[in-house]
Amino acid sequence: MTTMTEASVREFKMPDVGEGLTEAEILKWYVQPGDTVTDGQVVCEVETAKAAVELPIPYDGVVRELHFPEGTTVDVGTPIIAVAVAGAGGAAPKAPAEQPAAAPAPAKDEPKPEGRQPVLVGYGVAASSTRRRPRKGPEVTVPAPAQAVQAELNGHGGAVAGKSRPLAKPPVRKLAKDLGVDLAAITPSGPDGIITREDVHAAATPRTAEPAAPVTAAPAAPAAPAPVASYDTAREIRIPVKGVRKATAQAMVGSAFTAPHVTEFVTVDVTRTMKLVEELKQDKEMQGLRVNPLLLIAKALLVAIKRNPDINASWDEANQEIVRKRYVNLGIAAATPRGLIVPNIKDAQDKTLPELAQALGELVSTAREGKTSPAAMQGGTVTITNVGVFGVDTGTPILNPGESAILAVGAIKLQPWVHKGKVKPRQVTTLALSFDHRLVDGELGSKVLADVAAVLEQPKRLITWA
Repeated sequence: MTTMTEASVREFKMPDVGEGLTEAEILKWYVQPGDTVTDGQVVCEVETAKAAVELPIPYDGVVRELHFPEGTTVDVGTPIIAVAVAGAGGAAPKAPAEQPAAAPAPAKDEPKPEGRQPVLVGYGVAASSTRRRPRKGPEVTVPAPAQAVQAELNGHGGAVAGKSRPLAKPPVRKLAKDLGVDLAAITPSGPDGIITREDVHAAATPRTAEPAAPVTAAPAAPAAPAPVASYDTAREIRIPVKGVRKATAQAMVGSAFTAPHVTEFVTVDVTRTMKLVEELKQDKEMQGLRVNPLLLIAKALLVAIKRNPDINASWDEANQEIVRKRYVNLGIAAATPRGLIVPNIKDAQDKTLPELAQALGELVSTAREGKTSPAAMQGGTVTITNVGVFGVDTGTPILNPGESAILAVGAIKLQPWVHKGKVKPRQVTTLALSFDHRLVDGELGSKVLADVAAVLEQPKRLITWA
């Protein structure tokens, strides 16, 4: 039987599950202290700024402690779960024979990993000086790990001799700069004297609100409104901005104030397209697939891009270049319980109609389940947003960052329309195309929108123009 002294405690850190993400919220724990876990077993689900992701544990052992409760937002590289691993498992478990002596081991080997250690995707922050909790004196006062933390948080090198720079991660430094808070004046509450986001927010609040202790201001705030008003009677309800909503807000602000938007509109008779949709639903090759107007609209846009390939591009500000792309990663804006996300279909230009229908079905179902991967939301080139499902005629969509165009599709309604010289009830919709005027001129944008409308008015052009 393995005793605790024969086992080492390994800390599993919050990995970077995307590209450059700095934090994630713990949505659900699948294990509790005392549970046995195996290599590859999913222990929790987290939500990043892009998607919900399940995290597997990379070793066997027994859960000792969950460092954070559900609903907590944790920085990438922060330990979130402690697992007791049998001492016979390898070289690492032999060093910490006693728990308080676990911290010095990383200090001796620190030059080898060059300040960072690999995680699931990308690299996490440098090894922290604590293995467990900051209140254990011997771990906090070890000098070597403290220098490593200083070097990691202050940049690529160590602290300047004779000067003590406040310890804070880059996102926290940016937050302090945006709020006009002096980091040197903040009392840190994080491990090893690291300034946290809560410390910055506490310091940014008016001094009259909590003059005594900025560190305890954040935990005390949620309890105050309870006696005054309940959730149902409160005149104002404050909802923290995080996860997908936070990422969407930042992306839309960046796009709106970076790319000069132009939006053009066209109203089109799509009666023939709606008839084709009904016919395709009865086609044997389309059985079991998602067949709807969006499928043919997506195909129409792909045909228009093929005829006008310059629309499929992006603006490289750093190199002052227009990057024209020979592939189309077609984004589909999807409203989910966690907010708006825009996953994309890779190499959509090469897909047949059945393949495109299958890809759309998988994209929508995955988005609704909240299981869209970060990779599925990266690298988009052009996007479609279907506001018509909400009964809206049209809108002026904002470009997805890094893309050149976005097509908004309005509601398809039965309207009086002049058809073959007579006013008849026809299925009509309004399309809106927004594009980046730095790289798309009015002529090019107009041609693309007109081509999409022409295909939807006469679907046979899918054959003659494809």
